[in-house]
Amino acid sequence: MVNMGNDSSMLSSVKNTLLILKSFNVNNPTMRVSDLAKSLGLAKSTVSRIMKTLASEGFVVKDPKTKEYRLGLTILTLGGLVSNDFEFNQETIPVLNEVVEKTKETAHLAILDGLDTIYIKKKECNHPVRILTHIGRRNPAYCTSSGKVLLAFHSENLVEEIIDNGLYPFTKNTITNPDILRSEIKKIKEQGYAVSTEELTEGTRSVAAPIRDHTGKVIYAINVVGPIQRMHDYKIPSIARILMQAANETSVRLGYNARLFKS
Repeated sequence: MVNMGNDSSMLSSVKNTLLILKSFNVNNPTMRVSDLAKSLGLAKSTVSRIMKTLASEGFVVKDPKTKEYRLGLTILTLGGLVSNDFEFNQETIPVLNEVVEKTKETAHLAILDGLDTIYIKKKECNHPVRILTHIGRRNPAYCTSSGKVLLAFHSENLVEEIIDNGLYPFTKNTITNPDILRSEIKKIKEQGYAVSTEELTEGTRSVAAPIRDHTGKVIYAINVVGPIQRMHDYKIPSIARILMQAANETSVRLGYNARLFKS
């Protein structure tokens, strides 16, 4: 007979382990057991036990002086395997380089993950500004250009789920009205690109276009981000054209054939 109690305990332990690993990021590269326990609402003994196990397998490393943990080489190894497995990883390098050369701004590739977007690739321009757009950065989909363009070609159910989850105002320009967001998403799908002006971070503007895979499904977005002092209103149409051309080129590289999907 299967012991459901043990199964339940094991699943809970696995979940706690994953939550702990996901707590490490650019803003929190090192953490103590007490910090993790407090932020996750777990017992210190539970966190301590999990961290010792993770350390034994190389997933984390403990500093003997500060008692702080950081991610270990095992994570780096696994991350490298994931990066190499992405087909677009090599296919998009020349495209990103060309976008940066033409727009003079930093370019990214992003995907949807739940209700957020995650940057999976980045190419900086020659004069980058301090904008939090590192690889692995997670941002709400509804207030970023890459997120909005991905939502525009996703199911309406996801947009409604995001609305139900709450539209938090990060800045005065953040869209918090559900009807306005729905209208914006519809407009983006019709014009083929998205613009976000100070919706997540003040002083920044971004433009994004959708990338399709070989099945015709939009699962990536390519965007450029820069300060509004450089990304003036009159530049947006030309930047959008550059991105849509780059997105189309990348889609073709991934096996997309527009003729096969014409109605």
